[in-house]
Amino acid sequence: MKIPTPAAVLRLLASCSIALTSLANGASSHPLPDSDQWLKFEGGEGPGAGKHVVLLAAEQEYRAEQALPMLARMLAKHHGFHCTVLFLMNEEGLVDPTLPSPFKEEGRKSIVPGLEHLEKADAFIWMSRFLQLEDSDLGHLYSYFDSGRPIIALRTANHGLWRDAKPYQKDGEDVSLDRLLGGKFRGHHGGWKREATSGVIVPEAREHPILRGVQDVWGTTDVYRCHVDGKVPEDCTPILLGQPMQSLDREALPNLEREALPIAWTKSWVGNKGLSSPVFHFTMGSAKDFENEGVRRITVNALYWGLGLAEQIQPDSDVSIVGDYTPLQDGFKYEEFGVRPRPVDYYR
Repeated sequence: MKIPTPAAVLRLLASCSIALTSLANGASSHPLPDSDQWLKFEGGEGPGAGKHVVLLAAEQEYRAEQALPMLARMLAKHHGFHCTVLFLMNEEGLVDPTLPSPFKEEGRKSIVPGLEHLEKADAFIWMSRFLQLEDSDLGHLYSYFDSGRPIIALRTANHGLWRDAKPYQKDGEDVSLDRLLGGKFRGHHGGWKREATSGVIVPEAREHPILRGVQDVWGTTDVYRCHVDGKVPEDCTPILLGQPMQSLDREALPNLEREALPIAWTKSWVGNKGLSSPVFHFTMGSAKDFENEGVRRITVNALYWGLGLAEQIQPDSDVSIVGDYTPLQDGFKYEEFGVRPRPVDYYR
């Protein structure tokens, strides 16, 4: 008798949860039931009313497990979107950003319950780092990449997604993150943990709807080097550059020995079904970065843009934080920073 893997058990429990909740409560305005394996935020009135956004928080360094629930609460309350946040979890069913990446144990897989709900998503906001997923879970992601629906990729999404697993393919050829997102992590251009980033709008992109109302972009994450010689591919439109600063202090001066490089751009991805997906990649996005209004606004605007709602982007739309938001320090010193496995509901 074959013993099911922990990932398979969690997927079965999620399916049972959906069935039981549907029987007990009937249809809900949000397409998913409550669960102890993901967070669900009911939307209301606003441009996003009736649309469902799935957010993936699955990395170990930049506190996505705090940032994306905050973003989901804001999108639901201020903009009307139904939101679902999926997490990287351990075998005990706890959100666990302390898991090694990649795993040292051969054959061990990352557990992210709920990826099948991408089928019901209108948009996908994604922040992961070196995941090692089961082929079935990868299948849900790859199907989404073929769907023609928007992809909003943050920070470490460009590090790796299908490590030690079947790759995403188009026309029989492997598709790299470089090709899908228009850039990949090639190294730290700014000083890692030493130099903050200040956003500089690309002059030719000043009228781009994603930049509407964006006055200031600043964060403590450093500038990534994502392109050869700092040049984006021809199918990408850079809209924001990142200028490395001399320190992490908010009043620090620019480090003029390091040029500003692209940190936000748009492109289209045409998958295996011939459908065009709007893609926005933003290499900022730590929980600390999201304390900055400009970082929040550009991300919200990108969602509107991706969904074809660019005309409804208002320069003074509400991007204020909903509820308490006290992000922990970036980095891998988990005990020192208070990072530990916690139940999903902790992040509600």
